[in-house]
Amino acid sequence: MPVSQDALHAALSTVIDPEIRKPITELDMVQSCTCDDSGHVDVTVLLTVSGCPLRDKITADTTAALMAVEGVTSVDVTLGVMTDEQRGELKTKLRGGSAEREIPFAKAGSLTRVYAVASGKGGVGKSSVTANLAAALAGEGLKVGVVDADIYGFSIPRMLGVEGRPTQVDDMILPPVSHEVKVISIGMFVPGNQPVVWRGPMLHRALQQFLADVFWGDLDVLLLDLPPGTGDVAISIAQLIPGAEILVVTTPQQAAAEVAERAGSIALQTHQRVAGVIENMSWLELPDGTRQEIFGSGGGRDVAESLTRAIGAPVPLLGQIPLDTSLRIGADEGTPVVLGSPDSPAAVALRGIARGLASRARGLAGRSLGLTPAGR
Repeated sequence: MPVSQDALHAALSTVIDPEIRKPITELDMVQSCTCDDSGHVDVTVLLTVSGCPLRDKITADTTAALMAVEGVTSVDVTLGVMTDEQRGELKTKLRGGSAEREIPFAKAGSLTRVYAVASGKGGVGKSSVTANLAAALAGEGLKVGVVDADIYGFSIPRMLGVEGRPTQVDDMILPPVSHEVKVISIGMFVPGNQPVVWRGPMLHRALQQFLADVFWGDLDVLLLDLPPGTGDVAISIAQLIPGAEILVVTTPQQAAAEVAERAGSIALQTHQRVAGVIENMSWLELPDGTRQEIFGSGGGRDVAESLTRAIGAPVPLLGQIPLDTSLRIGADEGTPVVLGSPDSPAAVALRGIARGLASRARGLAGRSLGLTPAGR
């Protein structure tokens, strides 16, 4: 029996573009696909750009999908490149029919929950918390993205093990994916370990590009790893995504807690919601089962209570993360502890926080209710 075109198309529809995360058939990447009487298939797949870094994976996945069709004996994959017109149509399709660049998370109808992970000072483990929450949320089956908004102190690519560089389709950027998390960082555009020396307007423009020019797709959660303090980036995020909620990371130390309160209190000026407080480095679990509170105790609870009084709305302490060498090792090796050592004390605490965030009902703030005034 000859192999039908429907069978070939059905097989190709299972091939997912590794960057856009949609079937290549839906993206109009399949230019032609034919099968002769001997079962040999010739298929031409159009890449978005000529230097696509994942061309080998697309070839392998296409070959495997077609070889699984009954009657197919061999497959020959030819890779072409989209024309400017085809790329333009693709960008319009990905942007939901709009050719203009806009921040999808700022739209009233956006269903993506955006968390801006903030801290009053550096060294409290904010980036480690962000990377692990992202991996844990993805492990819960959610579609997750991370913006490394710490332009000067970018570290998310290493912590999430991102090795590839973004692919650019004209003015649209396709973010690398690691551990099922889409990631973008200025570190992907800076050669070596070169420092970024920018002032306020440049920071704002970079964040705007990360949010508007990057194709994020349909995300359930977007995490933004903010720099310490309450400077330009925190203000820009409030302007660009007014509906973003703030996650405050602190340590038990009272000096750190006092500074963390300032990071959370910015919500009073920007009219944002504080989703909660996360206490990191809470204690060290000793071999005999006791806990040594190296940095003191109560800092996270104090910040939550203080912000609750200042804001006039409940700010919960979402969890306490113990000191754990596996957390540091995972960050250095690019494998979050929630994946590399899921039974470690830190991983258990982080997954608990992630489950709490994943199960939170989305509020109505900033959302269109679809109501129209009734005429009299």
